[in-house]
Amino acid sequence: MTIYGTRPEAIKVAPIVKAIEQDAELENVIVVTGQHREMLDQVNTMFNIVPDHDLNIMAAGQSLNGIVAKVINGVDAILEEEMPDAVIVQGDTSTVMGAAVASFNRQIPVLHLEAGLRSGDINSPFPEEANRKLTSQIAALHLAPTSTSKANLTREDISENDIVITGNSVIDTLLFATANLDVTFDDPRLEELQKKAATEGAGRILLVTAHRRENLGSAMEDIGNAVADLARKYPDVTVVFPIHKNPKVRASIRPAVEDLENVLLIEPLPYAQFTRALSLAHVVLTDSGGVQEEAPSLGKPVLVMRENTERPEAVVAGTVKLIGTNRQRLVDEVSLLLDSDEAYQGMANAVNPYGDGDAARRTIEAIKWRFLNGNRPEDFRDQLS
Repeated sequence: MTIYGTRPEAIKVAPIVKAIEQDAELENVIVVTGQHREMLDQVNTMFNIVPDHDLNIMAAGQSLNGIVAKVINGVDAILEEEMPDAVIVQGDTSTVMGAAVASFNRQIPVLHLEAGLRSGDINSPFPEEANRKLTSQIAALHLAPTSTSKANLTREDISENDIVITGNSVIDTLLFATANLDVTFDDPRLEELQKKAATEGAGRILLVTAHRRENLGSAMEDIGNAVADLARKYPDVTVVFPIHKNPKVRASIRPAVEDLENVLLIEPLPYAQFTRALSLAHVVLTDSGGVQEEAPSLGKPVLVMRENTERPEAVVAGTVKLIGTNRQRLVDEVSLLLDSDEAYQGMANAVNPYGDGDAARRTIEAIKWRFLNGNRPEDFRDQLS
């Protein structure tokens, strides 16, 4: 049984779900919690994934405890009905932690995709750092994306025999999307940028995303004001800002930027359209975890609006830089990349520390090794191995 609830989870489990579908020895029961609704459905549609069960837990203004309670109770009823041999969860959301607890309490082995990410601060990102640590205590098989993630797990006394380094399946999805999907933007302004890029170059695009819970409030207002400062400082740069649906994010960002002509404040993009926007970008400014993995694969410098990261591999490689959320520092760091070709080229190396597009195959081999007496897969060897 594969259980997921948000768009990032869907993006990363999709290659695994498709690989299971193609394997004669495995059968999958697909459960979605609907922790994200519209964005989750977009990814399922893109990959032709039809869930067997949909908990549809989405409700306005509900608490984290309310989400987790719905997940545990809803998943528990489905586990009782289906009785799977194992449960796959991915990442660090409330869906992941709740599904892992429900499975553990029924003594069903938990397979944790993207295991071992750690920021070192239990409150940042919140609640994700706690969710993934709790899931690691429950999981029977840890599918780590990198050697760094494996080292995090072994430091917590998790046996190497229970860890396989698969690479990150987000790279499987990214490579599929960029190679196979013919993308048309719903927003005519983005479609015009794409057509211009195909003929004469779209000019410099700053792609911005911001949504993290710990950045809500004054930090998010600083982000909005910094983007406005940059738009005024560089009128030749187009800022593409898919704004998160969280009303608190919108209230913090909109007042600063909505009247600026070179800021395209748009609705969140479906995954295929977002990957195309990423490919068009010159610089990426984000607080997203997934974007930290995707953008370096396309050779895009990434400035991360956080004080720490559970994804240090690209920081070590030099394609990602942590810059926090201070307004002036955001302006200074983006300006450096826009003004200095040397600084830009120093970050724009197309290195891929997170995967080689083969994570789904290794994941299936790991499942068969653990449950069907197959051969243990060779670990993905990243540049930090």
